[in-house]
Amino acid sequence: MDGRGGHASGRSRRDVVRFYLIDHRTATGKAIDVGLLLLNLAFIGIVVVETYPLSAGHRDLLWLLEVAIAVVFLVEYALRLYGARDRIGEVTNPYTVVDLLSILPTFAVLAIPGLPTSAAGLGVLRLLRVVRVLRFFRFTRDEEFFFGTVSVETLRVMKLLLTVGAIFFVSAGLFYDFEHGVNPAVETFGDAFYYTVVALTTVGFGDITPATQAGRWVTVAAILAGIVLIPWQASKIVREWTHRDKRNVTCPDCGLEYHDADASHCKACGHVIYQEHDSRE
Repeated sequence: MDGRGGHASGRSRRDVVRFYLIDHRTATGKAIDVGLLLLNLAFIGIVVVETYPLSAGHRDLLWLLEVAIAVVFLVEYALRLYGARDRIGEVTNPYTVVDLLSILPTFAVLAIPGLPTSAAGLGVLRLLRVVRVLRFFRFTRDEEFFFGTVSVETLRVMKLLLTVGAIFFVSAGLFYDFEHGVNPAVETFGDAFYYTVVALTTVGFGDITPATQAGRWVTVAAILAGIVLIPWQASKIVREWTHRDKRNVTCPDCGLEYHDADASHCKACGHVIYQEHDSRE
């Protein structure tokens, strides 16, 4: 869809909404991307800052900011459903599910009288707040960003770093929620994050240890997630590097993809393949 020159004639309102929510090139699309990115940073920052000693006035201010950001994300969620070609598919899209879960605790506090705003709810509601960091994965769906286009290798490196950061943040958030008030060594999110980094990197200083059964299971789950997800993302980078000098040519006989730049036959079945090759190279 060509929307770089403004609203094309004959385009429906839903098309316009859908376009600007995925656009990275027009001024409006870039502004939306940057705005959502900054708001998500603030949304996550609130989760961290609230774990530190604050005055009642500062906590009230943070709560108002959280509500305001949650309202913006609720509007974004509604617009994505409105503009989607397949609304059922959009509702079940993992990115959209994360969007909804990230704002659910805030609106639960507003909907249920007496639920403490300083803790943004109890139990599962509190735990859901750490899901907000997963919203960043929406920004890595493709190689286009508001600052330009990156290579596939760079995108995969970004996803790897984001995966590592998400594992650390989510694990630290869950560990804090289970250990705070029970474990005297875990007073702030920073304490929980420090423990998570030390535990997942197998350094294990031993100055902070889980005091609850849930805290132990969070540690186990974080280590297993790191073992599975980080090598999986890293393998994609290695695979891209190993295929950097190959051409994306498919053998018509066996279907093998990616061949050497100067290959004239398929290395799997020997079938003749045709690809452009500069004789000056």
